[in-house]
Amino acid sequence: MADINKKKAEALKSLGNEALNEGKFEEAVDQYTAAIDLDSDNHILYSNRSAALTKAGKYLEAIGDADKAIQLKPDWAKGYSRKGVALCQLYRYEEALEAFSEGLKVAPDNAALQEGLEEAKSNLKGPGNSQPIPSPFAVPDMMAKLHANPKTREFLNQPDYRAMIEKLRENPNDLKDMSDPRIITTLGVLLGFDITTPSTFNGEDTRNDNNVEINGSQPQTSSDSKTASAPNPNPADPSTPSSSKNVNTKALEEKEKGNAAYKKKDFETALTHYSAAIDLDPANITFRNNRAAVYFEQENYDKCIEECEKAVEIGRENRADYTLIAKALARIGKAYLKKDDDESALRYLNKSLSEHRTPEISKLILEIDKRMKEKERLAYINPDLALEEKTKGNKFFQDGKYPEAKKHYDEAIKRNPDDAKLYSNRAACYTKLMEFNLALADCEKCIALDPKFIKGYLRKGSILLAMKEPTKASSAYQKALEIDPNSEEAQKGYRDAMLAEGNDPEAVRKRAMGDPEVQAILNDPAMRLILEQMQKDPNAFKEHLKNPEIAKKLEKLLECGIIAIR
Repeated sequence: MADINKKKAEALKSLGNEALNEGKFEEAVDQYTAAIDLDSDNHILYSNRSAALTKAGKYLEAIGDADKAIQLKPDWAKGYSRKGVALCQLYRYEEALEAFSEGLKVAPDNAALQEGLEEAKSNLKGPGNSQPIPSPFAVPDMMAKLHANPKTREFLNQPDYRAMIEKLRENPNDLKDMSDPRIITTLGVLLGFDITTPSTFNGEDTRNDNNVEINGSQPQTSSDSKTASAPNPNPADPSTPSSSKNVNTKALEEKEKGNAAYKKKDFETALTHYSAAIDLDPANITFRNNRAAVYFEQENYDKCIEECEKAVEIGRENRADYTLIAKALARIGKAYLKKDDDESALRYLNKSLSEHRTPEISKLILEIDKRMKEKERLAYINPDLALEEKTKGNKFFQDGKYPEAKKHYDEAIKRNPDDAKLYSNRAACYTKLMEFNLALADCEKCIALDPKFIKGYLRKGSILLAMKEPTKASSAYQKALEIDPNSEEAQKGYRDAMLAEGNDPEAVRKRAMGDPEVQAILNDPAMRLILEQMQKDPNAFKEHLKNPEIAKKLEKLLECGIIAIR
């Protein structure tokens, strides 16, 4: 009975797989469920249903099935993968990271788990690579939003309000201060809609003549009326709500004046206005970023770096938008580039990219990395050390220790990559190790570096013969003979190639047709007439041999197998 149930379950699983492939996710879930009813200990069924549930958008159920698959088969990688994917769909990236990590302990080389792990990591953008909290008080640009709104900008100058915001930032669910109208207003700003402050506070009417408007401070009753109506002894003091609005407005005005001057390249005037804006609102990272931009244009890179570092520090303290922090870090990186300090530039640009990914910075990082590697490569070049390594390699080669010889040839090439002979030596080593494709590549490199170095062609020819490529081998030996017609090794190699090629008439013909001399003969109108005549009259061949010039051409065609005497 158990066997029958398993067979039925297998059939239902197949139907589920078909439905899943066709995008019929609910149907697939039903088929897998029916299969599980018959074979409840089959981990694959739970895994498959988890996949179908994820496709159907039922992520919590999918996680449950993945957990069941893991419970039944802890050493099976796919269960962890299913769980991680479903968790990612719910934006629970920290848990997904854990699931993928657990799976990789079981299957370290599993591509799906590795890809899932990277995906989860890329979405952990909270502090210390933690899970971002879906709360208005935890969004990265919260402080920027509060600074941008006139109402909450005033509140930020009040220490008790900042303390509440920081507390909510750390624990978004701790809304004990909801009775405070400033929090109501803040929620409205962060959520993108305006919430009007209630007209009553703690049950008392705040619209009568004896009360003042609540601006984030406690209401003042009639007994406080004299204090309320008294002028502020220090109207420029930004710690008071009455002056903070004016201060921030003036700061923005100074910034705009600075922008106008910057566009005109009047950098000294721009500096004056940006500095004034900073004095008025020292917690605003944007003003410092702007002043740093001026220093950059003035080529005062040290001052630019110092300003940007201060901007980052202030931005962190005030939970500024991560894009603003990224901009400051990127400018530091660019300043270091101007100072020809690629290492520092790369460090800061990578920091910028970790805050906010942009194509421009990504491209710049790749360019710098490539340039640094090239500098490192060039700095490593040392022909004297290359010669030492080559000598060591030759010694190992002579002793028949080819892997050891190759290591020294590798090092020699790194030390002097433009020495053609080194590639020839390594090609010989690869040949002994039966790595013919690598040997051939080294021969090509050798020939490219020194087209007159005969050993490059000789090695190439012998390798091609070993690879059963006689036509190509004969061409390589022909090149060697062009350099040294008296080379015995080239002559022997060419003969061997021709003999090997003789066993394959088509190969002979193909090689011959690529010979420029043969092409010239076949393209000669007079020779074409002679060849046509010979086809009709075999005796014509003897007559044409009496002409030395024609005889020489016919012999060439006979030698190459283009024509034959019957």
